[in-house]
Order: sequence, then structure tokens, then C-alpha cells
Amino acid sequence: MERLGAGLLRCDELGAALARAMSLPPGDPDRVTHSLITGALRAAPDVPDELPPALAEFMSEATAVPDWVAWDRIERGAAVFRSLGHNSGDVLALLSLVGGYRFGGPADLLVLTGGMGGTQTLRRLGETTKWSHAVTRPGGLRPGAEGWRLTLHVRAMHALVNARFAPRWDSARWGLPVNQADQAATLGLFDATVLVGCRGLGVRLTRRQRGDFMHLWRYVGHLMGVAPEWLTDDENVRHRWNHHILLSAAGQTQAGRDLARLTMDAQGRLAHGHTRPAVERLHQRYEYARRMSLLTVFMGPAGMRDLGLRPRLPWGLALSVTTNTLRYRLLGALPGGRERIERHGARAQDRDLAAMFPDGPAAVAHLPESG
Repeated sequence: MERLGAGLLRCDELGAALARAMSLPPGDPDRVTHSLITGALRAAPDVPDELPPALAEFMSEATAVPDWVAWDRIERGAAVFRSLGHNSGDVLALLSLVGGYRFGGPADLLVLTGGMGGTQTLRRLGETTKWSHAVTRPGGLRPGAEGWRLTLHVRAMHALVNARFAPRWDSARWGLPVNQADQAATLGLFDATVLVGCRGLGVRLTRRQRGDFMHLWRYVGHLMGVAPEWLTDDENVRHRWNHHILLSAAGQTQAGRDLARLTMDAQGRLAHGHTRPAVERLHQRYEYARRMSLLTVFMGPAGMRDLGLRPRLPWGLALSVTTNTLRYRLLGALPGGRERIERHGARAQDRDLAAMFPDGPAAVAHLPESG
């Protein structure tokens, strides 16, 4: 708990230095621009010469792969994520994201940045999904690959958000806008929370698969600027940390209730690609009802009321457990079953991503302006 308290007032120092360099006046030789960051990321793993000091140090750390990284484990961990199919999206959207809205701080920052409202809600969900898919595609985390570049892009974005909103943020109440404790909590939503959520939906995962999955996200956390003390590939350690993070979390705020409603409303606007409008609307209503049912399972009736949402019957859990038992425990045990599950899951995830971007290709947000 003391470490968490200290982490609330600590940030990603390399990211902070980059943000400060971006606020320097034009003509300053140490100034970093959006185009310089974009060019450096595209040139990776080679770091261009004559970069401003803050960007050079940022890129030097990002391209230096830690000794503990095992690429075979990372690739196996990515394959585990792909094999989860729709289940990963269900857990990330409901247990990780909406579940996180029960606590103040990060939810209030999202509202303050203006990225979660109206039609922006679905796009913001899509941007996070695009990033998670990029880091879990084959080779996606190799220096210079798309997942690696997007992770560094998100890290720079977090640093700029922290610099912009810190002067008007209630740091005495919630810590820095983007702090190490919250970053550790966010990483826990992508690794151990996904594992426990998917297992609760009936997905069978071996000890080795879970360990490789954790190793993948440990490296993602490193690239994202999470302090080494909050990085682990031990699932039980992460669960223990997550438990203490929940004990220290701030209480429910109106921002969390608003975001929960907006996020769930967005589930009813996913574009499933049906040519007949009536069929499309029917599919959207079904998907909304299914996810509301699963959310009730994850949150419980009291949690749903905290979020300002009406509890639903848990039929979604029965459907998921039945489907996943057939797929992972029966079909997956057949020769070549694991490979077929991975291919099927990756296609399902691609369809889920496309449904969030009906008007164009999937992408992540541009870096915000500094200052």
C-alpha cells in the first residue's frame, strides 16, 4: 500500500522529459515535434542521428531489449491472446474497462480529455482494441513493428496528457493525472484480469499459456514506461497487486457512471456488416443484450447499480461457458485443434475491430498538442 501511495505521485520520467521538450519554443535545438517522433518510430530499430536529447534517450531505451525478454515466450503469449477470440473483447470491454469505471480518478481524466462522449466513445474503444491487436499479432512487438510503434505512440500520448492536465488536476486527491500506480493498474487489466475473466467464461488455459501471456504483457508494460517494480510475469503476483490496487482505489464518481453508460450504449452501435438494415439492427440489439448480461455477471447486481445500469439475467454466461467448453476443451483437444482455435480467434478479433470502425480503417489517435 505504501508503494501504491508513492506511485500515485510518480510518472514515466522519460515520457515527461519528452513532453517538456515538446513544449519548448520553435527554434530551440532541444525541441521535439510530432514529425520527429513519427520519423524516429518509423526508422526503428535504427535510431536516426542528430535527434534532440529527450527523443534520443526515449528511443534508446525503447530499442534496447531487456535481457529478461524471451521472444519465443512473447510469440506464444501473443498466440494465446489470438486464441481467445471474442472472449478477449468481452473481458477487456466489460470486466477491465467498465469495471474500472467503478473507481474515481482515471475515469474522471477520460472525461476531462473529452475523448469519451457521443460518437467518440466507439472510436476510443476501437483505438484501444487496435493497439491490443497490433501488439499480439505475430512479430508485433519486435522493435520497429506496428505493435511496438503504437505502444511508444501511446506512451508519448500519456506523457503529453499528464503535462497538459497536471496544473488543473486534483493531485492531492488522485495523484498525478497519469501516474505509476494507475499505469500498473491498467497493465493488470490487460494481463491477469483477462486471464481470470476468460477462464471464468469457460476458456481452458494451461499454466504455460498463462505464463507466456503474462510475459508478453510484461514487455508491453516496459515499453509503456511502467516502472520495473510493477512488472511481472507471475500471474499470482499480479493478482495480489490487483487486489491491493482495488483496496486503494478511490470511490465511485459521476464520471464513471457516465462512461459506463456511454460504453455500453456503444455496444449497440457496432457495425456487423449486414446488408439488410433489419438484420443489422437485430444483431446490434442482441450484442447489446449479451454484453449487458455478461457485465451483470462480472459486476454483480450491486456493482451494476453503482454504475447506474440495470442488472440483467445471466444468460450470457451460460452461452459463453457452453460455447467455450465445446471449443477449448473438446475441439481444442483434437489434432491441430489449438492451431485452428488460434486462427478462428484471430479472425473473430479482426471482425470485432472492424465493427468499431465502420467509416474507415482502424487507427489510433494522433498525439495531442503540447502545452
